[in-house]
Amino acid sequence: MTLEQVYAAIAVEEWVDLPAGWLQGRTLYGGLAAAMMMQKAVLSINDPAKHLLSTSVTFVGPVQQRPVRLTAEILREGKSVTTVEVRLWQDDAVQSILLASFGVARDSTIQVHQEASAPDYPAPESLFSIPPNVGMPECYQQFEVRWAEVNLPCTGSDHPDFGGWCRFDPERHANRKFEVADLMAIFDIWPPGVLPMFKQIAPASSLNWTVTYVHPVQHQLNDWFKYKVFTDHAADGYATEHAYLWDAENRLIAIARQTVTVFA
Repeated sequence: MTLEQVYAAIAVEEWVDLPAGWLQGRTLYGGLAAAMMMQKAVLSINDPAKHLLSTSVTFVGPVQQRPVRLTAEILREGKSVTTVEVRLWQDDAVQSILLASFGVARDSTIQVHQEASAPDYPAPESLFSIPPNVGMPECYQQFEVRWAEVNLPCTGSDHPDFGGWCRFDPERHANRKFEVADLMAIFDIWPPGVLPMFKQIAPASSLNWTVTYVHPVQHQLNDWFKYKVFTDHAADGYATEHAYLWDAENRLIAIARQTVTVFA
């Protein structure tokens, strides 16, 4: 079952089967849950003139490998901005919630361009890639991830954070137009920034995740993107971080901030 087939099912079905190969441990990869909710939001807005401005995802509980139910509610539809809430249900309980705002461009005299500059990484083909089935979750195999800053998870590093290139694996995902929902799937594939500091494998999971959409994605699914994460604070079993996603032309696509629960 491809992502495209999942998106098509969301358009016509209340209950949607989950594709194989997307587990993160014993639960569904959070990026796929976010992608499915985003696709439901886009379909509910049903207005190509309104593009994503920002979205916030709360991962309430674990999602198992069985059908989920998606519900959407338009909270407010204004002249410029529409806000929608999407809920992902399983076992008669809400397991994830997405709140998203979509809007049209408006005239404004305020122009500020202080975007973070993209790092100067070597070509992805020349960089390190973690071999399949070497300590990474099943969902990781859906993507190609190349580490430009090789600060690998669970290596007992004395510092957090890393960066590199990522894209949907062309051997698993046929090339097509890149959708907003795909952004949620690929942006979440990198592990939390503090994971290199773990001395051994231990759980760490996103509690909430906020994404600001800066420049529209006008790409194909198999295109490369640059990623860089910065940990702002970590203590008492929680970490706060922010991350950037650029395209291959160093255009900033999105900014993310998340709170991570740490069990190490």
